[in-house]
Amino acid sequence: MTHLGLVSGVSAAEKGFGVICFDPGAQRIEALGKKNLPVSEPQLEHLLAKNAERLMFTADTAALKACDVIYVAPDVPTSDHGASDLKPINSLLEQIFAAVHPDAVVVVLSQVPPGFTRARQRAERILYYQVETLIFGRAVERALQPERFIVGCADPAQPLPVAYRIFLEAHGCPILPMRYESAELAKIAINMCLVASLSAANTLAELCEKIGADWSEIVPALKLDRRIGPHAYLAPGLGIAGGNLERDLTTACRFADELGTDAGIVRAWLANSRHRRDWALRTLHGEVLSKIADPVIAVLGLAYKQDTHSTKNSPSIALLSNLMQFRVRLYDPFVSASELPNPRRHAAKSELEACEGADVLAVMTPWGQFRDLDPREIAGRLRGKVVLDPYSVFDAAACRSAGLRYFTLGRPAA
Repeated sequence: MTHLGLVSGVSAAEKGFGVICFDPGAQRIEALGKKNLPVSEPQLEHLLAKNAERLMFTADTAALKACDVIYVAPDVPTSDHGASDLKPINSLLEQIFAAVHPDAVVVVLSQVPPGFTRARQRAERILYYQVETLIFGRAVERALQPERFIVGCADPAQPLPVAYRIFLEAHGCPILPMRYESAELAKIAINMCLVASLSAANTLAELCEKIGADWSEIVPALKLDRRIGPHAYLAPGLGIAGGNLERDLTTACRFADELGTDAGIVRAWLANSRHRRDWALRTLHGEVLSKIADPVIAVLGLAYKQDTHSTKNSPSIALLSNLMQFRVRLYDPFVSASELPNPRRHAAKSELEACEGADVLAVMTPWGQFRDLDPREIAGRLRGKVVLDPYSVFDAAACRSAGLRYFTLGRPAA
């Protein structure tokens, strides 16, 4: 009952199914019984209350005897270098195999490397792998309205078990059966294509900043090209964050090294990500740190993206790790600033309080509520006039009118 499992269980109940939500941690189950959620996602708390009669939370494996389909969905931890720790899911799988009835369908939903599922196939168990679609901040939406189901099978030519098929068909999207390894690699392939698009966008956006072009003017032309498409992932960002994309790139490099294939382009994406992550620090140094003695720096946003509490590989945390000797004023609607080690930090209670007396404002997470801020009010609270807004939360013209020096990704400085 971590992020993936909790969202999947509540979403299945919303589709009308009875759901047993199992976790071996009794304390976690007790907290969930009191509606204390370990994660924050739009709609999750509401749907949990709405479907309370369909949901049972338990730490007793005996309850799983009643289940026809069992999703094994613990979050798989990753190291700072993108390596997966598979011990927790291996342990959980052993508990599940020992507890469920012989005809139950067991589905691995957690992200695992190619070869994982086949290595755990047993003659007396029905085992599948399904590609998860979780996106932090959009997890419930993605669980309720998936684009497709990618299902890894021991034999993709065989029909899916009835109970499993009924559950998948309730979502009204294409079902793509394939061999285990193809499904496991499909998830990596999806994320690699996203990273490729993001790396191209970041590279070109940086050129725009230097030569006077505007990336936001170029994107519509690209999306009208049929070879690229209207849904292309072309928004520039501060590198790869969150943990999942890094894990897939690390996995691709590891397999390439072991099997003698080329992963040079993947390593180039990683290098590009590291370079773009430091955009804010480079800009901050050039405009403030090199010019003002002991500046005050305001930072809005600590989470790695909006609508999530996660700070895994957060660009904001990476920036702040380089500002330990400076006074920083911090605000995030979900992440507590008091957890950061900087002894000169001030945990503000609002966005404008964070701006009070600061020489520069950096908006490091594009929370929707930040868009409601008036640049004139920001200018009135700041001591300096520099605003770093990589995700274009604010309107550039409004910032200029307020007398602010405005920096964003993909455009020359305003």
